[in-house]
Amino acid sequence: MTKPIREKTIGIVFLLSCLLFSCAEQKPSNSEDVAKPPNIVLIMGDDIGYSDLGCYGSEILTPNLDRLAKDGMRFKQFYNMAKCNPTRSTLITGLYKGNDQAISFVPLLRDAGYSAVISGKEHFDKWVPQDCYFAETFEKSFTFWATTEYFVPPSGEFQRPFYLNGKEVSPDEIEAEILPKYKTDFITDLGLKWLDEMLFKDKPFFLFLPYHVAHYPLQARPEDIAKYRGKYRKGWDEIRAARFERMKEMGLLEEDVTLSPAGSNTNRFRGSSHEGWDDIRAKWPTYYPWESMTSEEQDKKDLEMAVFAAMIDRMDQNIGRVLNRLEQAGEMENTLILFFTDNGSCPFDSNVSFDIPPGPTESYRCLSPPWANVGNTPFRLYKQNGHEGGANTHFIAHWPSVIEAGQITEQMGHVADLFPTFLDIAGIEYPETYGEKTTLPLDGQSLLPIFEGQTRTETPFVISGHTERFRMYREGNWKIVRENGGDWELYNMEKDRTEVNNLAESEAQKLAELLANYETYRKDHK
Repeated sequence: MTKPIREKTIGIVFLLSCLLFSCAEQKPSNSEDVAKPPNIVLIMGDDIGYSDLGCYGSEILTPNLDRLAKDGMRFKQFYNMAKCNPTRSTLITGLYKGNDQAISFVPLLRDAGYSAVISGKEHFDKWVPQDCYFAETFEKSFTFWATTEYFVPPSGEFQRPFYLNGKEVSPDEIEAEILPKYKTDFITDLGLKWLDEMLFKDKPFFLFLPYHVAHYPLQARPEDIAKYRGKYRKGWDEIRAARFERMKEMGLLEEDVTLSPAGSNTNRFRGSSHEGWDDIRAKWPTYYPWESMTSEEQDKKDLEMAVFAAMIDRMDQNIGRVLNRLEQAGEMENTLILFFTDNGSCPFDSNVSFDIPPGPTESYRCLSPPWANVGNTPFRLYKQNGHEGGANTHFIAHWPSVIEAGQITEQMGHVADLFPTFLDIAGIEYPETYGEKTTLPLDGQSLLPIFEGQTRTETPFVISGHTERFRMYREGNWKIVRENGGDWELYNMEKDRTEVNNLAESEAQKLAELLANYETYRKDHK
């Protein structure tokens, strides 16, 4: 691996700056830019709730994402697959569920002349074939699998390896401009290094930055935590109510939308295998009022949310670095920038260090369910659930040459739509065969008509929820969903976005109709 950026000579850095300035000065006019295939920058968060961004109602500072939203488009309804690995599997293949005939969109972009690099998290379902993995498909890749700690080297026991172009690298080999090494920062460091290289090529580029923020463990730089310490002493009930009102003021929620009752958002699935802390764990699956805690307990919960906010803040700072680099190169106008999150906020009890406060590298802590409930305002439930709290998160699209600024769209999108969207804007036909494979029909459809201000033909159905125990199936405004293998529920999403009025009994015929349609899909996708 090359030496860290900080060790490169001033002369090289100066030359690079001059060349970038020269490229920006010599760029053709906007009309010529639009005629070229657009660049694509895809940025993905991890376990960040619908309302955890400033532009979606949060008090967390996200000025760079807010800017993309202000100058671009926000979706009210954008579905993922409700958990880290199935969302990434659907993203890269365009399929809700596939097999060894699945292909990645990345080689198709590269065949069409795109450069493609990735720096960030990798995590797929078992059905995704190896030839869709990042080291196999991107020109350059820096990855880690599933959950890793943020400070490197870590002090905990759960750090998985990092890989450069498919080969394991030690912590000492990781490039970092800021010490101590922090994952969100050095993911961006390497992504920007490779972006600089792509900017010198006379070809469009695809940059993928799947950050790990804000997946547990809760670890953040002290200066970022300090910005939020004490801001959450007012408690989760008041913070949630304030976010709900801001979302209405922003136009993200209609006036008649009901805030889901906090007490209905229990977490009845996952617990930790680590023993101890019984008094704390007794509260973990449940919501409980802020006022029921002592002042000391409230202070600990304030710190927990301050660290979570700091992690998102740091991610937004790094997104700002990417936007600055694109502006310096004169590439903002003809670059499609997308941001979304793989699922809703997470209340899983994977804590292993209740005796160490969240924040430093020595700790390994998770977000409490009532704070995760705040993140998923105004919806019910959490990560892995097919209910809106797990399956519906924010989606921001910014593309100045195509997307009119300041829009909030009512039209629905899904992560499965990204594969055909990328092919559409790059002018690529989806192949019936690729290599030795006969390809599978894609489950999504292009978002380009929505970006262009048109009404897209509605997708026949969408699917989410992690495994059959938490499955969601939606046709138009009607949605069926189950929680942890329980009875199927039915909701009219046009009238009841927060799923507080289960119509399974009063609309039994509609429930049976959707169940039959879903079973037909399942039979065709074994």
